[in-house]
Amino acid sequence: MSAIADTTDGPIEVIKVLFTLYPGYNTLDVAGPLEILSRALHDAKDKSSKGFECQFVGTAAAMKSVQGLTIKADMDYDDANDELEDFDVIIVPGGEGVFDILDKNSEPLNLLTKYVDLQEKNPAKERTILAIDTGSLLLAQQGMLEGLAATTHPDYYTRLEKICQDAATRDVSIRTDVMEERYVVNNARFDLGENPDDNPYIIKKSRDGGPVGANTEHARRKSIARKGSNAWKDSRRRESIARRASMPLGGMRVITTGGVTAGLDASLYLVGSLVSHESALEVARVMQYSWVKGVTVDAIDV
Repeated sequence: MSAIADTTDGPIEVIKVLFTLYPGYNTLDVAGPLEILSRALHDAKDKSSKGFECQFVGTAAAMKSVQGLTIKADMDYDDANDELEDFDVIIVPGGEGVFDILDKNSEPLNLLTKYVDLQEKNPAKERTILAIDTGSLLLAQQGMLEGLAATTHPDYYTRLEKICQDAATRDVSIRTDVMEERYVVNNARFDLGENPDDNPYIIKKSRDGGPVGANTEHARRKSIARKGSNAWKDSRRRESIARRASMPLGGMRVITTGGVTAGLDASLYLVGSLVSHESALEVARVMQYSWVKGVTVDAIDV
């Protein structure tokens, strides 16, 4: 992340986001999150305090969506792989092109695997992957959802389950819990608040994958975003690194969503988690959008 200004609490951080484009992506899977992230500010009264900087990687200079929208790529996948460590968030849209990627084992599959490798080797940095709509199928193909919970477009729940089962068998790993939700967040950290045990919005999972604890009855309740931006404070840094290192995928925050509009909801969650809850609410207000929340899954040992 790069500092753009100083405040009494330290530098304001710009979160660097990479959209992974391919032929046949869904327009709204890209345009929706881009709209929300571009509007997010650390300080609602200061338009220079932007929260996110977005770039696009593509297999060609110009990438065309299913609906006919063409977006110019800022870089190709070779360059993106070389610069991958610079990015805090990777967004994977869904679309008809997903199935061609699965058939050909093409990008962004390799980039996603490399991004996880970076996190596992260096959990000191907070990284996030947001897969929208059928984009979650790409994560499943790479074994990135093993032992986690996930969702996708309702028409593809069975396909997601099948890919996850195949990956778990191949890698002798824990199954994936496919959920019917707007979005599902794994490896949440500061999002959970100071005392996760008191948070009724968390689904806790034991080692055998089953829900445990007093909050089990609330397993379908909505998630809440962390208030404020205390995640960045040095007093939490050592704690956060230790916790990330003990989590699946090196503590990579993994978010999957339902259909295209669910990508808007998950993007607001991302703003709430990485910038502030107040910023997310302000973006939703300005866009006149009703934020529908999903669930946060916290994997714990018992």
